[in-house]
Amino acid sequence: MIGKLKGTIDSYGEDHLILDVHGVGYQVFCPSRVLQQLPRAGEAAVLFIETIVREDMIRLYGFASEAEREWFRLLMTVQGVGAKVALAVLGVMKASDVATAIALGDKTALSRAPGVGKRVAERLVIELKDKAPGYSSLDADTLAVAQTVSENVASRPVAEAVSALTNLGYAQAQASAAVARAVKAAGEEATTETLIRLGLKELASQ
Repeated sequence: MIGKLKGTIDSYGEDHLILDVHGVGYQVFCPSRVLQQLPRAGEAAVLFIETIVREDMIRLYGFASEAEREWFRLLMTVQGVGAKVALAVLGVMKASDVATAIALGDKTALSRAPGVGKRVAERLVIELKDKAPGYSSLDADTLAVAQTVSENVASRPVAEAVSALTNLGYAQAQASAAVARAVKAAGEEATTETLIRLGLKELASQ
């Protein structure tokens, strides 16, 4: 199977490109975000390839990194998620952002991808949450706070502080990171008000 292609971009379609490799034009389907970041036609490009073979077709999917390709594979292990939905997710989020959203249980972020409704987002979180931390860019303390909140086992002050910060418009990852640092600074017995105050201070310093 083809694992990687290096060639010259011949042309672009709505959801794919033609990559000329030594005179052979490969049609490669890519996430929209990847297509937007690739160079113009006539310039060189390298794509990591996932080859899917079915009775009625052979299709190549291209990604900017091995991590993206790995997440494409992981996403398709979830019931109800095929190549189209997996591409849509990676079309709006980087691989590390997908991992972070799943690790944090952030179904709202996942639902921004076309074709990903509430049920699919829930399945992504449930079925992949054990694999996501290894790919996420978040530190262990932040992940620990986020996961206890998403699983409804966090202490009341921690849960309320994260909720308050997200209600103020901060992303789940930002809120969890800020509260994790606040807990480290103030201790496990800190009140909700203290965690919110320290969390806001952390966010303001970024």
